[in-house]
Amino acid sequence: MARRPEAPERRARKGWAVTEAAAATAPVLLESLSGSVLTLRMNRPEKLNALNPELGQALASAVERGAANPAVRTMILTGEGRAFCSGGDLAMIKAYREAGRANELEPLLLAGSRLILALRTTEKPVVAAVNGPAAGAGMNVALACDIRIASEDAVFGQNFAKVGLFPDYGGTYLLPRLVGESKAAWMFYTGQMISAQEALRFGVVDRVVPQAEVMPAAEALAAQIAAGPPLAVRAVKRTLFGAQRAELERALELEAQQQAKCFASADCTEGIRAFFEKRAPKFEGK
Repeated sequence: MARRPEAPERRARKGWAVTEAAAATAPVLLESLSGSVLTLRMNRPEKLNALNPELGQALASAVERGAANPAVRTMILTGEGRAFCSGGDLAMIKAYREAGRANELEPLLLAGSRLILALRTTEKPVVAAVNGPAAGAGMNVALACDIRIASEDAVFGQNFAKVGLFPDYGGTYLLPRLVGESKAAWMFYTGQMISAQEALRFGVVDRVVPQAEVMPAAEALAAQIAAGPPLAVRAVKRTLFGAQRAELERALELEAQQQAKCFASADCTEGIRAFFEKRAPKFEGK
């Protein structure tokens, strides 16, 4: 298993900026194995770890490899830099929409379906260390993990509606099961961000800690789980989540269908333009 390069870690700790050249050559996902805990770190800090097909597929492959590796008992998922994951790469989505290339959104959605299914159905527990903003699809990636530990600085939001898009990456399936239909509807309809403490009250996260303690807390929990009886732990996860696969697959398929329709709409064009122009969108239902 490849070890995480030291130089980017030192730059992140010191708060150094990531140059365009460095970002272009760096892997989109960093992996490290410590004992029986596999840590996966999304590595597009200059984009707030926004999801593109490459990152989505890399994450899914890494989770699948971890699931198949007998040396791995638990996994941690986190983000490099100051964000967990800001959701889909809106600059990429904007380019697709303005060029009329609606079909090019499909690889991002396919990567999302594969990733969410991998996180949810692997028998090995996955802890999300939410070190910063988790928005849109990024929030839903965290929801697909078994347990979520959040930084006090983290914020969460289902902000698809703000750009005329439909919730994807399993959000319509995962969120209502955690917070109930009413709170999920409020988050989906408004796209409003909530604080880490609000997320704790809603049941979105399981623990909130100071920023500096996010990774130590996640590592301690993952190590504690890894030290437990693996057969029993995996049986518990199968019991909790194993029977959900068919239902989750149907939800992901429906999300992809609705997302394709919304992506082709004039409202999506307006929402994305308004986002980059830093103004309120004017939606017309077209």
